[in-house]
Amino acid sequence: MIEVRHLQKSFGLNKILDGLSFRIENGESVAIIGRSGGGKSVLLKHLVGLLQPDNGEILIDGENIGPLNERQLLRVRRKFGMVFQGAALFDSMTVAENVGFAFRRHKNLTAGEIARRVAAALEMVDLPGTENRKPAELSGGMRKRVGLARAIIYEPQIVLYDEPTTGLDPIVSDSIDKLMIRVRDHFKVTSIVVTHDMRSARRVANRVLMLHEKKVYANAAPEEFFTSPDPVIRQFVDGVADAKECLI
Repeated sequence: MIEVRHLQKSFGLNKILDGLSFRIENGESVAIIGRSGGGKSVLLKHLVGLLQPDNGEILIDGENIGPLNERQLLRVRRKFGMVFQGAALFDSMTVAENVGFAFRRHKNLTAGEIARRVAAALEMVDLPGTENRKPAELSGGMRKRVGLARAIIYEPQIVLYDEPTTGLDPIVSDSIDKLMIRVRDHFKVTSIVVTHDMRSARRVANRVLMLHEKKVYANAAPEEFFTSPDPVIRQFVDGVADAKECLI
């Protein structure tokens, strides 16, 4: 589904990614972790063509998206759904208008069909009957759910999650994890989860990919990754500033 080959990206003299390579198979759920400023968000922007590599290739379904123009990239981006860190809802719109935003210029769908799809998406994320509420009336966890409903309403092949549990309490975070798993299994989507939440990464991912020193440092199944004695991995997983304090 996704292949990154020797990806390099710099902003001025600041090199962000230096020879990143990995593959994500169709239907996989991959957690991408690493320290803040380590290139995770930059990587996501490359996957949807918002940034162009300095060197290397990004292949989506075997197609190198680097040479594509903006119109051709729109076709590729339709394969993606995106769940933003802060949900990125429009405050002036209702829940229904936010969720159905992708269909605002879709002339082949009636208002009734759009309403049906919105209701089904909200049902999937356990928010039935909230169509007429405004984002300001929702809790943080509910806003995340609305963001997820908006991402899945047109049934994308790939869903990208940017810090989906940030700012949520452990109980709400657990419910979001379960929703991500439900969406993955129901729609058979490929899921890419950028997160600093180690519990979430352990639960939702089939594979953990760790960025370190501008490259892929580790790429392993959760059971292997989270039991690794590697000091760099242990320092990040255990959340300690001094590697000597890591518990192995």
